[in-house]
Amino acid sequence: MPIDSLPDLGASAGVLQTWILPALLGLGLASATGLRTFMPLLMLAIAARFGLFGISLNEQMGWLVSTPAIAALGVAAVVEFAGDKIPVLDHGLSAMGVFIRPIAGAVAAASVFAGLDPTTAAIAGVIVGAPTALAFNAAQGGTRLASTATTGGLGNPILSFIEDVLSFFTVLLAFVAPILIPIAMILVAVLVFRLANRLRGRAEDVPSF
Repeated sequence: MPIDSLPDLGASAGVLQTWILPALLGLGLASATGLRTFMPLLMLAIAARFGLFGISLNEQMGWLVSTPAIAALGVAAVVEFAGDKIPVLDHGLSAMGVFIRPIAGAVAAASVFAGLDPTTAAIAGVIVGAPTALAFNAAQGGTRLASTATTGGLGNPILSFIEDVLSFFTVLLAFVAPILIPIAMILVAVLVFRLANRLRGRAEDVPSF
């Protein structure tokens, strides 16, 4: 291999570590926050606190690994998990998610751009995280509305548990193999939209009196 090519390899590795991998990790975290606001942030904080999966945070997001922040995220995640299993209340959480989850997605995405200055990381987080979280939250809301129309809300806790599982494993995949996140996002999106369309179809088949 020519010596002249070594600097190019170094530059490519730098771009990969500074931009591409953090962007993919941020996408995975943001898509997970579109389904659950606090669990992905909690998982990120714990991973960074204990050095799991090689996760490190941008310096401006160091507060996430503090004990009070982890404790607060843990309580919020439990409250969200339980509240989302209650019909009617779950719609309220989904409505709030329109405003809260894009912020959570932006925070999660910005935090993993560890090699950038805080301002650039924040901008990258907004670009990567906010629209991704908003899109997945919108898909979740549509599925919930369709489920409510067909099951009277009785099927919503089952959907909620499925979303818990999808959110958890999306974050885990982002930690272990961020390169696979685009494929996972497509699969999750297709699953959610197909489920919503199927539920809407059933709602249209229900006779009205």
